[in-house]
Amino acid sequence: MGVSSGSGGPVLTLDSLVRLRRGLRAPGTPFRLAVPQGMTVPLGCDAVGMPALLGQQLVPRLPRVGCVYADDTHWWWLVPADSDYALEWPAPAQYATGAVVPDAPVVPSLVHRPEGTLPYTPPIPLYLALCRLTGTTPSWSRPVSSAG
Repeated sequence: MGVSSGSGGPVLTLDSLVRLRRGLRAPGTPFRLAVPQGMTVPLGCDAVGMPALLGQQLVPRLPRVGCVYADDTHWWWLVPADSDYALEWPAPAQYATGAVVPDAPVVPSLVHRPEGTLPYTPPIPLYLALCRLTGTTPSWSRPVSSAG
């Protein structure tokens, strides 16, 4: 649906207005990472963020890299929704439900788009590679103590 001025000026579509609004976003406000056009999210969508240097070190360690977004300080990886179920993502990773990124200084840019229609990085390989780089034992490998 467009808006036309009576003077024959440019027509603004709803998409144009949304893009303009996103450009006015104040630094530090939360926002949702946009799934690229033509991609689908049948499993929902969350994101895992980490410092940029750590993100760069993860790429060669992964069998498949999905959509990755970056700003000046962080990289954000799209994963299926609920990829935090029964997992404790190691610090300094941040888990963002709904791919809503908190407190970013700028809107991250898409730096990697995979082939096909699914934007996901498989969460288990991402989790294991991140654990290895941070020297963290995966949560399912930790000893269980009995409460009693």
